[in-house]
Amino acid sequence: MSSKGISLSAGPENTLGVMSSYGVGRFLAEFLTGAFAAVVFKFYETEVGLPSAYAAIAIIIYAIWNAVNDPLLGYFTSKPTFLSKKLGRRFPWILFGTITCSFSFILIFAVPRTLDASVNPFPVFLWMVFTTCLYDLLYSVWELNYQSVFPDKFRGTKERLRTAELGTVIGVFGIAGGFVIPPLFFEYGDQGSFYTSAWVTAAIAVFAAMLLLPGVLENKRMVRSYMQKVELEKAEGSAASFFTQMARAFRQKNFLAFILLYFFYQSAAMCMTGSIHYVGDYILPGGSSDTTLIFGGMLIGAVASVPLWGMISKRLKNNQKMLIISALLMALFSFPMTFLKSYAGFTVAMFFWGLSFGGFWLFMPPAMADVIDEVVVKEKKRDDGIYMGFRAFFGRLSYASQAVTFWVIHEVTNFSADPRSPEAIFGIHAHMALVPMAFLIIGVAVFIKMNSLTPEKVKVYRGKLKEMDL
Repeated sequence: MSSKGISLSAGPENTLGVMSSYGVGRFLAEFLTGAFAAVVFKFYETEVGLPSAYAAIAIIIYAIWNAVNDPLLGYFTSKPTFLSKKLGRRFPWILFGTITCSFSFILIFAVPRTLDASVNPFPVFLWMVFTTCLYDLLYSVWELNYQSVFPDKFRGTKERLRTAELGTVIGVFGIAGGFVIPPLFFEYGDQGSFYTSAWVTAAIAVFAAMLLLPGVLENKRMVRSYMQKVELEKAEGSAASFFTQMARAFRQKNFLAFILLYFFYQSAAMCMTGSIHYVGDYILPGGSSDTTLIFGGMLIGAVASVPLWGMISKRLKNNQKMLIISALLMALFSFPMTFLKSYAGFTVAMFFWGLSFGGFWLFMPPAMADVIDEVVVKEKKRDDGIYMGFRAFFGRLSYASQAVTFWVIHEVTNFSADPRSPEAIFGIHAHMALVPMAFLIIGVAVFIKMNSLTPEKVKVYRGKLKEMDL
């Protein structure tokens, strides 16, 4: 049967259960990302004893690895495999990547005790580079394929927003889990406890991966459409090379605007979340588990914000504008954390930051899907993988932003000599609040200047997609 005549709107396969299952992917992504961002740099700097310069350079290498890894993976995983006819092009990669990625996370914290960073930092540095790059490779295998499923599987405006709402609520628990659960199993000053915590993190990630699978299973329309595309390209010899597709991606101005805003948002989030355990260790009294109060404030704010943002969205009906509003509010609510010195103050501040964060998180998937719709219409083919690869690259590049920010600030404030000095404490406040605020403001300014995707254009592109049967 031809794919002609098959509706591009929500099909019967996209039930509430399917949409919720897809949302578990956001839990998994944010759970692992949160655990990585909040702990890894501090673990190597203050627990293993690796100098901040080495740790920063390791993360920069990791980010450069992303420059090659993510876009190339997006290109190569779009190629057919022996499972494509039965399971589609995305599902096998998601299944493989989620499981292997979860267990590779453990290796990051399995630094051999025979390696002493205070005597010879280079072997520890190599361990950090190898394990983080391996983790990223496997993370990218599943995450960029997961993101690529969304524009193709969920077609209608209401369905996309509903899936995004469910994903936001479920994903916020992933963010909170990534920040809250690991500290329950490690203690500052006990390197071995971080290894135990990593095993717990991996076990939860594998369980989430199993819940994710029904939501990313490709339906018959998706599999058939992909195989028809493969056969056509094979017959015509029209498959574009990686570099051709890369050039096309960077000619798409609205796509470029989106990923630049995404980069600055991720840089802000990485700096803020990576600062929490510095705040808990050097500014506030108590142990590592006490930081759950701060993350709890963000969780409550983000979940509470979903119905509010949903009502605003129905009035504005503009996903791109919603990103701007929520990002500016995140910048606004970041600033007060420059001066706070109590759990109550940070918890309340993170509640309000969570309110704005929930909006940005809610509108990222539908806004990106609108951008991909435009790309598909202009290119007259659906090659989401390469675009998701570049999105993943810019997202992971934010780890380098975090590393460089911490490195520079810790050097300027002489953190290693006295992490509790007034200068070092101000430095922690700076990479917790001031730097994230600056990143968000810059990102919004770039996005406003470059983005030209209006609701009217989105509607036109949707109509053309139906005409083109893509």
